[in-house]
Order: sequence, then structure tokens, then C-alpha cells
Amino acid sequence: MFSTVEELQSPTGATLATRHQPALEAPKAILQICHGLAEHSARYAGFADFMATNGYEVYAHDHRGHGLTKAPDAVRGRFAERGGVEKVLADVKAVADHAQSRHPGLPILLFGHSMGGLIAMNAVLDQPRQYAGVAIWNSNFAVGALGRVAQWVLKTERALKGSDVPSLILPKLTFETWGRSMPDFKSQADWLSRDRNEVEAYEKDPLCGFDISVSMWLDVFALTFRGTESERLYRLPKSLPFHLVGGGQDPATDKAKATSWLSHRLAQAGFSNVHKRIYPEMRHETLNEFGRDVAMQEFCQWADGVVQARHP
Repeated sequence: MFSTVEELQSPTGATLATRHQPALEAPKAILQICHGLAEHSARYAGFADFMATNGYEVYAHDHRGHGLTKAPDAVRGRFAERGGVEKVLADVKAVADHAQSRHPGLPILLFGHSMGGLIAMNAVLDQPRQYAGVAIWNSNFAVGALGRVAQWVLKTERALKGSDVPSLILPKLTFETWGRSMPDFKSQADWLSRDRNEVEAYEKDPLCGFDISVSMWLDVFALTFRGTESERLYRLPKSLPFHLVGGGQDPATDKAKATSWLSHRLAQAGFSNVHKRIYPEMRHETLNEFGRDVAMQEFCQWADGVVQARHP
């Protein structure tokens, strides 16, 4: 069950805290979940239960530097001492291989929220034959010049104090600014959801909201720019299904403008099967927002369509 943590040894040397929710009926596919920054896989239990009820074998793991995953080079808030991007992506492949070994023949759909969407996109670019479709929710690839400035700031911090200490500047430019931009501001995490119960649960969770190192921030930006490079996108099959979701009140994606940007970027690259959905009133965490049931149902319909198209 999803509440039970299994330890999976990754080729990167990490011991991945992995969760599995078995399908409640004859399984039709595997759903692999990549969680976001400064959180962990257990927060997707409701989503996992819903998808398992609808015939999906659901797998999720805690990324390096997050949750209950352990690695000698990945303290909390850091992917790795070096090679963080490559290692976090290799861990995703290890989970996919593990799931496929348990359920041979089932297609895998890869789902990523926020930072998890950055990871999911890059994982598909590296392993296009492993996945039948990819869902990218609440992710921002459209950082442009501001992203380059942020990288410069982070590299300056690294030069002054090292890479494995918390960034002092990036949280102020992101989490703090986003929280205070909410009309009903009560605490810094209000940008996550309008559902105050969910915000408080996040704030009380000892595995959420921790400091992010300069190193991890740099890795996140590397994933951001790497994920939409033209030469990488053009290697993917143009029929690969994408499911994009954004919240119209999400400051992390510029009120879903980044979601529309990604949809346009994929269309430019020739992808013909891109489904975009903007929920106008939602903030950052669609799965923890008012209206989450509708979002999950619509996602399940998309997933069913992907699976059925493979085996009409």
C-alpha cells in the first residue's frame, strides 16, 4: 500500500524511499509520480488511491535530498555533491525499471508536479521509449532572462560561501514573494492552495518546507533549461501524448502563463498530442486545491485515452 515505504537501491548509490498503490482491478497501466520541491511522495496518497481505483499501478519515490530517501552524497536539500541532475534522472529510471519488472507489458505514464514536472520532462527526453505519455503540472520552463539572472545570483552565492548551504536570496525571490502576493495572506505557504487545511498540513509536515541549498537550486535551473532544448525535443516521437495543467492564480507559473508557454513550445517542436488545461481559480498545488476531484477525473480520462489508443 502507498503508506508502506519500500527501499529501492538505485544504481546511483541512493536508497530510494518508494511507494506503491496496487490497482484495485485488472491493471491497465503504470502511473509513476515525481513530486515537487521541498515535499515528498506521501503527499500524493489521495491521487494514488484515486488512480489505483481506476486500474493503475501507482509508483512514487522521494527524490534525492527529500523525504525518506537516503544517499551518501545527498543530505536534505541537495541532490548530490556533484552530478545532481544526472543522478536524480537515473533514480527516476530505476523506479520505472522496477515498476516495469513487476508489471511486464504495462505502459508507463509519467506524472510530475512543479519541480517534478521539470524532472519528468527531462526523464522522457533521456528515455523516450520508456514512457507512453507524460503529465507536467504546475511547472515553469518559461524562466527566460530572469532564470539566467537567478543562475548568476546562485553562482555568486556559491563563490562566496559554497554550494551546500541554503541560498539566502532565492527563497526571497520565490516562496516569500509568492506567499505575500496572495490576497488572503496568512503565511508564506498560502501560494500553494486556497484550502487552508492543506496549507497548514504542509507547514506542520517535518518533511516539507526545508531549506534548499545553492547546489539544488542550480540543479533545478539546469533541469529547467535542459527540458526544452530544441535538439532534445526533436528526438522525441511527435505523437507522444502530453498533459499540461496550470493554475490561473499560481504565482510560481506566472498565473499559468508558463503552462501556455510550454504548450506553444511543444507545438512549435511539432508535437501533435498536447492537452492543456488551466484551472482559473487554482493556485500551485492542483491536487491539494478546491476542485481537485475534477482535476483528477479529467486526468484519468486523458490517461485512459492514452492507454486505449495503444490497444484499440
